[in-house]
Amino acid sequence: MTDAATMSAYGELIEPTTLKIQRVLPGPIERVWDYLTKSELRKKWFASGDMTLEAGQPFTLTWRNEELNTPKGKRPEGAAEEHSSTNTIIAVAPPKKLVITFGASGQVSFELEARGDKVLLTLVHSRIPDRNTLLSVSGGWHSHLDILVAKLSGATVPDFWTSIAKLRPEYEARFSG
Repeated sequence: MTDAATMSAYGELIEPTTLKIQRVLPGPIERVWDYLTKSELRKKWFASGDMTLEAGQPFTLTWRNEELNTPKGKRPEGAAEEHSSTNTIIAVAPPKKLVITFGASGQVSFELEARGDKVLLTLVHSRIPDRNTLLSVSGGWHSHLDILVAKLSGATVPDFWTSIAKLRPEYEARFSG
């Protein structure tokens, strides 16, 4: 069992093209599952998009990252206001596991494990195609999961864009070897 007090907020490379990142979230597990699978809740921390929870079903994720904060965060120059990706559900086992394709940058699995009144979320993003994408998804998942923790806890939501700007050089240093 991972001790939440010693768990790093940072993702780790478990293979050269695979990122693993974990968070301990307030439960119950069904609530966390809803935040992963229901568009109206998922858009509060990540991206919107309706899903039919069956293997083989396509769906679209649409990001509007500056809307994750109140007040809205300041989008960096050159960053799109909105972007979308087409994905497919690979596997689903409510309320414990969801595996999806992730646009052109691999596959993502979300696993939930109830731990008393908390839930351990383990996210594994595999088949990341290149270093630039690795750095982008590492900081992105880190920031989005920090927002999820804040939303589920009723805490102040960290600014997505400020977080991304800070995390990229940190992940570059962590993954430099």
